[in-house]
Amino acid sequence: QVQLVESGGGLVQAGGSLRLSCAASDRTFSNYGMGWFRQAPGKDREFVAAISWSGRSADYADSVKGRFTVSRDNSKNTMYLQMNSLKPEDTAVYYCAKGGRSATTRNLYDYDSWGQGTQVTVSS
Repeated sequence: QVQLVESGGGLVQAGGSLRLSCAASDRTFSNYGMGWFRQAPGKDREFVAAISWSGRSADYADSVKGRFTVSRDNSKNTMYLQMNSLKPEDTAVYYCAKGGRSATTRNLYDYDSWGQGTQVTVSS
């Protein structure tokens, strides 16, 4: 099973930016769609963004569309989430996940490997 490790979280003021990375342990990463999810205290884990195996197709939650950009570099087995114009409501633990197919999906049950998460805190 592929191992996923997120990095890049931290504390930022509202309006600021952060770039999250998700490093995969092996090259099978390039065959599958990948996703970002987040979970705030007391809330369910929610979809943020997804990207197809090739990187040509991406999908975003309405709450982040126009502010976040998902990308991937299959040569480095790494996926990224560029987060701009951050808001306090973006505060959560962010998780990356590997899908079970090549296309994008918003359904967390379609993902079979998860990272440990990285904390993002946006102060007002």
